[in-house]
Amino acid sequence: MAHAGPRAMAEWNGSSTISPIAAIPRDASQRPKAGRAGMAALFACLLSTACAASPVHAAATTTAASVAPRVAALARAGCDAIAARVDAVPGNAPLLLRSYDSRRGQGAPDLPPLHSAAFTYDNALAVIALLACHKRPQAERIGEALRRAAMHDTRLRDAYRAGAVEGDKLLPNGWRDAQRKQWVDAAHEYSGAYQDGTSCGNVAWTALALLALHGATGETRWRDAAVHLADWVVAHASDAHGAAGFHGGVESYLLVPRKASWKSTEHNIDLAAMFEWLARISAPGGDWDAQARRARDFVAVQWDAASGHFWTGTEGDGVTPLRSPSALDVQLWAQLLPDAPKAWRRALDWVERMHAVKGGFAFTDARDGMWTEGTAQAALAWRWVGNEARADVLFASIAQQASPDGFLYATPQPRVVALYAWYYHRPCLAATAWAVIAASNRNPYLPKS
Repeated sequence: MAHAGPRAMAEWNGSSTISPIAAIPRDASQRPKAGRAGMAALFACLLSTACAASPVHAAATTTAASVAPRVAALARAGCDAIAARVDAVPGNAPLLLRSYDSRRGQGAPDLPPLHSAAFTYDNALAVIALLACHKRPQAERIGEALRRAAMHDTRLRDAYRAGAVEGDKLLPNGWRDAQRKQWVDAAHEYSGAYQDGTSCGNVAWTALALLALHGATGETRWRDAAVHLADWVVAHASDAHGAAGFHGGVESYLLVPRKASWKSTEHNIDLAAMFEWLARISAPGGDWDAQARRARDFVAVQWDAASGHFWTGTEGDGVTPLRSPSALDVQLWAQLLPDAPKAWRRALDWVERMHAVKGGFAFTDARDGMWTEGTAQAALAWRWVGNEARADVLFASIAQQASPDGFLYATPQPRVVALYAWYYHRPCLAATAWAVIAASNRNPYLPKS
């Protein structure tokens, strides 16, 4: 979910009291044959052994030596798929990738709000994934589009229009309405009304992608854009109510912006990572250590020691704990924070009890089906705490979600619930990027060592 705000999936239910501390859609552009060949090779590697369709609690039956090539194949195939989408746009212009493919697994989705939607969070993940697999030129093309959005938009939107970027101003998502014979901006319509918002979690992930580019290149333009985003969060989302921390950002429903007064545990985890990275590299600007503590302190308050898991965040008053539903990514991403308390690892036991489904993990404790993106996040969390065998079982299941054009399906089910949205059986850029990140054992909250 980077969630939040939006990151999950396409139809938000419009709750007026608690914003989607959960997610928004993503999409991605068409893929040439090279991506399909890479995924075919992956299947030949992965499905030729006993790794197929392992239940989530199955014991690992293969040695580390035999598993490693298959995990590397998963990273390579996903990376090639994302890179091919970038290379399909001629030239070297900055660009954003469409977040979803059609349910057929090829081409753009038929649903108008997703047809050309490039969700900011998904593209930030793509940058991190491409850098993890040494595809720096492609990462820089997406990164430059995100940098321009960060520096030249009045605030970073949750979604833009996919494709090449001309000039400094990114275009809003939209579509040509054949019946009305006119262009329609997604944010003007109910079905795309959330796309004009600014979720602090998505801002943090964009900054993390820019900081990863700074680490890879040494160029200060990336760092300076990340600082600009961090400054925006401090100025617009700092909150002293309750456990303090940072609120959700800006909700913009049908182009009417308002403060997102709820708070997300996941957002504050992301923000802690962003501020700590800025402090680590002595970035100019604010007191990043103090801001990191503010976010970390909020996260610590959301830890429920009695049950061994994190609350999702707060209600719309910014104070009352949101105790249900349980959100998978909150439990997992906390494990990736540097120097995370060991007590927080109990949240992995909670995940096994409350989120486990056939093949992986569900987004919420409704346990209505596997969420591919979150299952990849779980694989990385288990690797990060030293349980490679547990991660390997998940990688086998993740690899089976490949679509004909190379991206991984968001879920094998027709639909699974997020917090205030749903993920559908559509190939998804975010799921593919997370699979690459996890298979590369890359912690996105830390500079690459």
